[in-house]
Amino acid sequence: MADLDLCYTPATELARKYRSREVSPLEVIQNSLDRIDEVNPALNCFCFTYPEEALAKARAAEQAFASGSARPLEGIPLAIKDFTPTRGKVTTRGSRLLENWVPDWDPVLVQRLEAAGAIMVGKTTTPEFATSGFTDSPLWGITRNPWNTARTPGGSSGGSGAAVASGCVPIAEGTDMGGSVRIPAALCGIVGLKPSLGRIPMDIIDTAYCNISHFGPLARSVGDATLFLDIVQGEHPADIQSLPRCKLDFPPSGNVEGMKFALDVTLGFCAVDADVEANLRSTANALREAGAIIEEVNLGWDARIIDLWNGSWAIFMAAAYRQLTDVPLDENRERMSEGLVRLIETGLQTDAVSARQWEFERTRYWRKLGAVLEDHHALLCPTMAITAPPVEMRDWDFDQVNEQGLLECMDMTAQFNYTAQCPAISVPSGFANGLPTATQVVARRWDDALALRIAAAIEKSMPWSHLHPDI
Repeated sequence: MADLDLCYTPATELARKYRSREVSPLEVIQNSLDRIDEVNPALNCFCFTYPEEALAKARAAEQAFASGSARPLEGIPLAIKDFTPTRGKVTTRGSRLLENWVPDWDPVLVQRLEAAGAIMVGKTTTPEFATSGFTDSPLWGITRNPWNTARTPGGSSGGSGAAVASGCVPIAEGTDMGGSVRIPAALCGIVGLKPSLGRIPMDIIDTAYCNISHFGPLARSVGDATLFLDIVQGEHPADIQSLPRCKLDFPPSGNVEGMKFALDVTLGFCAVDADVEANLRSTANALREAGAIIEEVNLGWDARIIDLWNGSWAIFMAAAYRQLTDVPLDENRERMSEGLVRLIETGLQTDAVSARQWEFERTRYWRKLGAVLEDHHALLCPTMAITAPPVEMRDWDFDQVNEQGLLECMDMTAQFNYTAQCPAISVPSGFANGLPTATQVVARRWDDALALRIAAAIEKSMPWSHLHPDI
């Protein structure tokens, strides 16, 4: 059986233990593989593992520590989402259309992680082409939440979220175009960061001009998320929108004395579960006790922003399908997930002028958030309006308006991909009926260090790293 204490040791602490010879990379990597073997039959969070390669790299890591040449992530077990290409390894993106695709290149993020010494032990499950908040694909089936296997871990980085929460790896990579890092982080009780647009070079989609796409870490501690970001950040010619490196405090100080935060529970249109709201307010109170000023605000948004994002996402997927294949959609329909087909059909029916007009509307939403962030260091709101729903549900089950005129939504994340320059981080806020809840911190533009600093303050006041699911 895997050593659970080792399973739940943060990457930053593993690095210290390696240097002091308290534990070896070989022991940790073997333990990671053992844990995957134990939980994957129940969770289905990994679609591929690489035991022989990982153990060989662990032996090399031991030599690096012995010779004094160890790198920042030397010997740290890592999972990569099956949406992200990896050279020489099958990358399916959860789709039968790509079940035999073997990329011949690594994206910048993977190159930087491997150059820092991280060891990829496997690739994690994703819904088809990362298009759902539920991780269930035609190729790999349903992925489950380690806190309750009848519930979803979220998506689209649901395999990564479940892998971290269950102790398979301390850090996993995810992608986020509408909350795909923050959703599983929130539902699995871990940390998930959507950095500022361009902070991590995005080079795995066929356009360098997408303005909602991000890489981000899923981790059990803010320190580990910071370490990941520090390794992979920085401009690169593969991404014209990529940003220069920013200075990150390590570890993040967590000092929020005198800072001013805006609190908006509903964002003006979301029906939020009472327990989720109570835990969000507990987070706000913890920050207040840490010296911050909390002001409740009305952002003044409405559900139209979700319609706009859904439309943009549909256009993106319709174009991506045409880029992938010239096979008509009807000929592939039976091989594809219902949600992906719905998106593509919607995108194909949208005219270009309407899509351009959406940008005018999108701008008005940004100006309302921008005005709040001009007077506040960050906005606090829920990451998810509810706890993890049953695995059988689907994204389109969340589109009803209640008697109060509020949208019965699942996530509260996609709208912040529409303000992509603002980093957004999800941190645990407590539990409701045994399932995790989360607070989302949306910081000022390009200030990733600020987002991590606030998250560290929450972690310090409301520690969660000692909590893990009984699986």
